[in-house]
Amino acid sequence: MPQPEERTSSAAWLTGLLLMFEAEGLDVPSLLRDAGFDPESLHRQNTRIPVDEITVLWQLAVARAGKPTLGLQRELADTHSNTSTVGHAMACSPDLRGGLERLVRYMPVISDATAFSMQPDPRGCWLVMEHTGGRLPIPRQRLEHALLTVLMQCRWLTRRGVEPLAMEFVYPPPADDREHRAAYRCELRFNADANRMLISAAALSLPLPTHHPELGEMHDRLLDEQLELLGQTTTSTLVCAEIARRLPHGEPRRQDVAAGLGLADRTLQRRLQEESVSFQALLDRTRRELAQQYLAEQRHTLADVADRLGFVDTSNFFRACKRWFGLPPAQYRARIRATLAAVP
Repeated sequence: MPQPEERTSSAAWLTGLLLMFEAEGLDVPSLLRDAGFDPESLHRQNTRIPVDEITVLWQLAVARAGKPTLGLQRELADTHSNTSTVGHAMACSPDLRGGLERLVRYMPVISDATAFSMQPDPRGCWLVMEHTGGRLPIPRQRLEHALLTVLMQCRWLTRRGVEPLAMEFVYPPPADDREHRAAYRCELRFNADANRMLISAAALSLPLPTHHPELGEMHDRLLDEQLELLGQTTTSTLVCAEIARRLPHGEPRRQDVAAGLGLADRTLQRRLQEESVSFQALLDRTRRELAQQYLAEQRHTLADVADRLGFVDTSNFFRACKRWFGLPPAQYRARIRATLAAVP
């Protein structure tokens, strides 16, 4: 079982991705070999793949395809995505909103490197996607494909022509956005604060023809068991998620995190003691993991990263980086860049 800090994706999801690569004309066996994968491991039950290995696979695939829009074909995203039991549970929901709420809840079963959240908007709801946990920056193609896959899942669940009202990406606009417009068919915004998709209130209320409460409860039980096996139901995991949510607003106090989780401070302390971990250790772990992600993304200045991690004093951030990585932040960022350049 991977350590809590190591984010992974399911082999079933990766298998669907490889089928998409194959349909795009890529030599998948060669791709797997050069990315250092053991093809046989993908067929073993409950295999999980570290997020950085999938990042390298995406980088190789984009380079070999010579296609910066790899993964943006609607038909392929629809045909080859494999959400497995999570998709079955979503289909049992009463409406699209309920299906997406199940996706938010059970996404760690597919990949605990990806997190979805739903943010209300007067027009409906934003489905926000975040990636965490890797040392290497997530390729934009992986993110764009994942959001397109969710869109196609919405269309399949409702059996209706659901289209988003808008899409936002943190990346700069591509030189040519025709493929993006063909894929998403809505207003596109780049250099945004988050990667997210706006779904209308009307679409969210669409009933699902496959609604089945009893079957949905059965899938929920199976998925809850998988979350527990993956360590996603521990108090420590919930605390880390709440810390990450609060960090951009400053270093969170334990009492505030407890309140955010609906717990008394003493109850939170007791549960963390039972898991043999301290709040301060979880705060440090969360900051370290997020620092890896932010420093891998060149769009963030070092001062921005310090702010996002809740450091009042930039010098404290520099000292923390030397403790975490053995290097100050600028040198650690340069090492990431060198690692990326060494990818074949």
